[in-house]
Amino acid sequence: MASVLLESADAKNSFVDLSGVDSSAFSNPYDALIEACNDDPALLQQKYSNHRQTRNAQQKANLLSPTFPGLILDGILLRRVDPTVSPGYIDPRNSLVFWGRPPPHVRTLAATIQAKLKEISPRIWLMPPENMHITLLEITHSRPPSAIPPLIKALSPVIPTIISAPTKSPSRLIKPLVSFDAAAVALSFVPVADEKFSYHHLRRDLFALTAGTGVEVGSRYVVPSAHATLGRFIYAEDHDSREKMERWVEGIEKINEWLEETYWGEDGLEWVVDQ
Repeated sequence: MASVLLESADAKNSFVDLSGVDSSAFSNPYDALIEACNDDPALLQQKYSNHRQTRNAQQKANLLSPTFPGLILDGILLRRVDPTVSPGYIDPRNSLVFWGRPPPHVRTLAATIQAKLKEISPRIWLMPPENMHITLLEITHSRPPSAIPPLIKALSPVIPTIISAPTKSPSRLIKPLVSFDAAAVALSFVPVADEKFSYHHLRRDLFALTAGTGVEVGSRYVVPSAHATLGRFIYAEDHDSREKMERWVEGIEKINEWLEETYWGEDGLEWVVDQ
C-alpha cells in the first residue's frame, strides 16, 4: 500500500551519501568530498557518477522487491493540485533556498523526458517548466512563516554575493540521466572532469558564505548529486502492481539508454549553472 504523507515526501525518503565519503568531521560538509578526491575534478565526477548509479540500482531493487511497501505519495502536493481533496488547505511549509534555473535547452530536454514518463504513468505529477530548478543551497525547510524573515535579515549582507557567485565562478554539468526512487523522479547530472571549479565547489562556497553570517545551514541532505525534479507521485494507480512497476523501471532504463547515446558524447548536452 502506498504511503500518503501530510509532510514533505522527502521526510520519509532516504538520502544517503553513497560515494563512500564521510562528511561528519567537516565544518563545511562540501569540503569532505573535495578533500577525499584531492581536489581532482575527474575523481569528483566519478564520485557523483558512482553515487547516482548506486542509488538507481538500490532503488530499482527496492521498487521491484516482493516486500516493497508502495510509493511515497505527496499528500501536501495532492491537496495543492486538487483543492477538492481538502478545501481551504494551506501548505504549512516555508523554506529558504537558493536555486539555479535550467537554461532553455535543458528545460526542453526535461519536457521531452516528462512526456515519455507520462506515457508510462499518466497520473504522475510533473514539475512545470517555469518552476524547474536545481538546489544550490538549502538553508532551512518546513518552517513556520515567522522563521524566515530573521534568516533573510541575517543573510542580507551576503545575499548579493551568493546570487552573483554562479556567474562569477561558472560551473558546468554534463551527462544527463534520470534518477528515481519511491517518491519522485529527477534529471541528474555530473560535474565536468576537466575544470578545477565545479558545481560542488560552488555549493561549498555558498555554504561558507552563509555560515559566515552565523546562520545555521539546515539542509536535509548533503550528497554528491546535481538534479532537478521532473515529477512526484500523488496517486498510486499507475504503480500498484509488480507488472506496472516493472514497466515503469524498464521505461526509465530505456530513457537513460537514449540519454547516454544522444547526450553524453564530446558534443553532448552541457548546463552552465545559472547561466
